[in-house]
Amino acid sequence: MRDSYIRSAFSIEHSASAWHQALSSLPNSHPLQSWPWGDFKSRWGWSATPLLLRIHDEPAGEPPLAAALVLKRSIPRTRFSILYVPKGPILDYNNAPLRRVVLAQLEQVARQDKAVFVKIDPDVISAWGQDDDRKSPIGAKFVEELEAREWRFSQDQVQYRNTVELDLERDEEVILASMKRKTRYNIRLASRKGVLVRKGNPADFASIAEKYTETAARDGFTIRPVEYYLDAWQTMYDAGMAQPFIADFEGDILGAVIVVHYGGRALYMYGASTGKERKRMPNHVLQWEAIRWAKASGCKVYDFWGAPDEFEETDPLWGVWRFKAGFNGQVIRHIGAWDYPARPFFYWVYTVVIPKYLNFIRSRGENQTTT
Repeated sequence: MRDSYIRSAFSIEHSASAWHQALSSLPNSHPLQSWPWGDFKSRWGWSATPLLLRIHDEPAGEPPLAAALVLKRSIPRTRFSILYVPKGPILDYNNAPLRRVVLAQLEQVARQDKAVFVKIDPDVISAWGQDDDRKSPIGAKFVEELEAREWRFSQDQVQYRNTVELDLERDEEVILASMKRKTRYNIRLASRKGVLVRKGNPADFASIAEKYTETAARDGFTIRPVEYYLDAWQTMYDAGMAQPFIADFEGDILGAVIVVHYGGRALYMYGASTGKERKRMPNHVLQWEAIRWAKASGCKVYDFWGAPDEFEETDPLWGVWRFKAGFNGQVIRHIGAWDYPARPFFYWVYTVVIPKYLNFIRSRGENQTTT
């Protein structure tokens, strides 16, 4: 079988249903590798190319070896581009020969597409646990292979490297009982204090976006234009991949979450809250109802979508982590995003020189403003 991988190559898939079927046949498929996500990103400056790795002359109907939804963005006023495989490629990472073939194929795609670099950030586990105490031999080996092929750990980690996962293949009572006592208390308190949680729909998206903007301003993180989120939520909702939940008190929206589900996994990808009625603990009951819905929908894992890189109070995600930690999920550490510099000189210019120049320009502007 190993020799047959040599005869494998990426080919473009033109059918949305065939792409979904292909991802369904592979382990650990991800919504950011789905057809609807590629369709959405194509309206925001990227072009999406769904690539399937198959063995030449294999019988029709055989499942692919790997899949990679490759996003491409042209660099203005140049003939070059950058490539990005969000949360991919998708394959069996236990298969060492296959890993190497997929990397070689992506390197070839980067060279053919005149890309400065191609970025991947697959869900390959490096370790489990807050203290990084249980290492993954597969993750360590894959990192060695990346480094040997001159891939570089990316300074631009687009997605969260670490996350928290909750096992949904347990009875609901067991899941609730496993949470920290204070979290269980807050979930019940919210219900006693009159907080109601309902399923949302597209009519709620504008209100959620307003609350999301308020959350970003309060917590100090940067967000994209509101239209970006409205497009993303509508696209995934129409594809049957997204479900909003709204926490309400006496007709006033206190918070909302949007859960994206795909391939047996539910992800808490978007959350918004207000400063109102915080003592009623709306965010706790919101998460609990989203978890209950994910389990009832057949999902096996609830992914809280993000945890600190370093579990220290100085980490920007420390406050978020304290909330998520109460649900007592398992900390999952990933290898993160890696870049293959198909054109090393231009990669250096793009990742080092241009950012330094832009920071210099910003600093001059700030100095001129304050003097």
